[in-house]
Amino acid sequence: MNTFQLFATTPKAMEQILAEELKQLGITDAKLTVAGVAFEGSLETAYRVCLWSRIANRVLLVLSTFPVLNQEDLYNGVKKINWFEHMKPDDSMAVTFSAKNSKAINNTHFGALKVKDAIVDQMRAKFNKRPDIDTEQPTIRINVYLNGENAQLSLDLSGESLHKRGYRDTQVKAPIKENLAAAILLRAGWPDIAKQNGTLIDPMCGSGTLLVEAAMIAADYAPGLLRTHYGFLGWKKHDAALWQNLLSEAELRRNTGIEKLPVIVGFDKSTQSINAALTHIDNAGLSQKIHVERRDIVDAEPASDWNPGLLVCNPPYGERLGDEDSTSELYRQFGEILKSRFKGWRVALIISNSELGFRLGIRSQKPITLYNGALECTLLRLTVDEPAFFIPKPKNREEKLLQLAQNTPSESVDNSAEMFANRVKKNQKKLAKWAKQQNIQCYRVYDADLPEYAVAVDLYQGDKTWINVQEYEPPKTIDPDKADQRLASVIAEIPKLFSIPADQVFLKIRRKKQNKDQYEKQGDQGRFHVIEEGGCKLLVNFEDYLDTGLFLDHRPIRARIQREAKGKRFLNLFAYTGSATVHAAMGGAQSTTTVDMSNTYLDWAQKNLALNGIKGNHEIIQADCKTWLQTEADRLYKKRQYDLIFLDPPTFSNSKRMEDVFDIQNDHVELISDAAALMAPAGVLYFSTNFRRFKMDQEALSGLVIEDISAATLPEDFARNPKIHYCWRIQKC
Repeated sequence: MNTFQLFATTPKAMEQILAEELKQLGITDAKLTVAGVAFEGSLETAYRVCLWSRIANRVLLVLSTFPVLNQEDLYNGVKKINWFEHMKPDDSMAVTFSAKNSKAINNTHFGALKVKDAIVDQMRAKFNKRPDIDTEQPTIRINVYLNGENAQLSLDLSGESLHKRGYRDTQVKAPIKENLAAAILLRAGWPDIAKQNGTLIDPMCGSGTLLVEAAMIAADYAPGLLRTHYGFLGWKKHDAALWQNLLSEAELRRNTGIEKLPVIVGFDKSTQSINAALTHIDNAGLSQKIHVERRDIVDAEPASDWNPGLLVCNPPYGERLGDEDSTSELYRQFGEILKSRFKGWRVALIISNSELGFRLGIRSQKPITLYNGALECTLLRLTVDEPAFFIPKPKNREEKLLQLAQNTPSESVDNSAEMFANRVKKNQKKLAKWAKQQNIQCYRVYDADLPEYAVAVDLYQGDKTWINVQEYEPPKTIDPDKADQRLASVIAEIPKLFSIPADQVFLKIRRKKQNKDQYEKQGDQGRFHVIEEGGCKLLVNFEDYLDTGLFLDHRPIRARIQREAKGKRFLNLFAYTGSATVHAAMGGAQSTTTVDMSNTYLDWAQKNLALNGIKGNHEIIQADCKTWLQTEADRLYKKRQYDLIFLDPPTFSNSKRMEDVFDIQNDHVELISDAAALMAPAGVLYFSTNFRRFKMDQEALSGLVIEDISAATLPEDFARNPKIHYCWRIQKC
């Protein structure tokens, strides 16, 4: 039997794993190269690698190597091969050409054309026929790799990439390639764990690739057994009988191995992902052998009768803008789940940011570099045992404070913290009675009443009770450690004061920031909760933004809008999440127009409208409100007219999406004038601001009737600090 020069290509950083796999297949002379592994073997060897390699992308049969100093060298080197030994003149072919460090040819398309020309010219000269080009499924595939001055000419025995096993046909978000999944499992020690009947769990299983690959490894199931096409099937030297024998052997091994599979389980919170996983499992012939169910990561835990084994997953990487904080929190929570529910288990995670691994709070083995496509990733392997546990270093002040709060024993709370607790109790006793009488579910309980505790504490009631704590950043004269300890004491006390779990308490720090948008995003958890106000249902979010989506101090003005809106045309400017629009619509407004620059908040407003079943003439406009108002006010014809307008601009903004920097003190005259231009003759404009040093320029607005209603619209729960709320009722003279 002939001995062939063979080359197995592999994804970046997986050459060593492939070399170890080839040894398992009986190949002892494998040599690592830049893009794969070179080895010698018979045709049976080549077929076995195509059928059994879980790591390789392609298996190449090397036909020739030759120097290339110019394009003619490439042409002549290819033409020296007797191509009739490999294909018939009327067959089809495809050419793949790649070059590295070559001065002769660096254009891959041109290189492929020269290779094709050499083969076509030879065939046409001998047979007066030429092979066709077929890039989808040709009779043979030809591969040329030009490295510097050396070309390697090969036949691609695999056809399309070997990572395509044949079971995956449903695309879901961020799928992991099959050979990367296999590499993760091999490096995590899954073959030995499976032999000992250990369980495998993927708690974020997505489309089920890790599950299927794990089952194939445990069942001695050849990864190429489901493929219907290989590159060698149309090759003239293909040995069909040999190939059929190998397939029959693989089928027997699979059928025997499937009956001995250990427990393999996948969870995912996405119904779409679960459905895709079920499809792939069925395609692989593994139905009833792998269990999957819809379950969030927070609910992941093994059944009592499952043997400890391997927990493996491809969790979110947090690569998208704005995801870092939310992904970090996911990993922290995941670490707590592992520590509490998976002691004695081994864990393998592939992550793109090694910092995320520290959030787990479990020490790992030496990390392994792998690539998920072009993205460099780290494979973390760890054993969930007490000696490996540690408390991750906080990544920001909020996290530090929450850690301090969790580790603050009751006996260490000082007298000032007791004063804070007593003040909150006193306020809550008074405000709870008032809130019940007024049917108010969300209100401020404490607002920096004590100088030592400069925080605001807001209570939200829905299907649960949530507390949102905002700290006004302490002055630089205060010792930071002392400030942190005090705030940690606050966070530790609040769950006890309101008889709620600690995870229903949220902390935000209001720092003095310049040149920032009003509603800066801080996370991407996407958890919304429903509260009610004045018969309106509204969505709030305690984690992703500095504010929750509902300004509590605007409660009276929203109620006023609701009372006055019946039959009127309502305009909501700088609308944020559209809560005032919902109140107007629920009050019977004839129509509403909601304008804001943020698509995120307008989507939120749409959801608030839908939550209340509001349909009809309700317009949503994404625009810079200042520019939009100027344009609408300057119209000579078909000028918009509104009977009721709410104008609540930010204090300052220099968002890149705005044409100019916005400053409420400098811009309020123009803003109010333009809004007033859209008022119907008997219309009313409500203008509000929270800028403490704001001064209304009544002289510049002398053409309007302006009534200060700040005191009348200041809610009871904000009465202690009236300087944060200003509101005017404005009409035309």
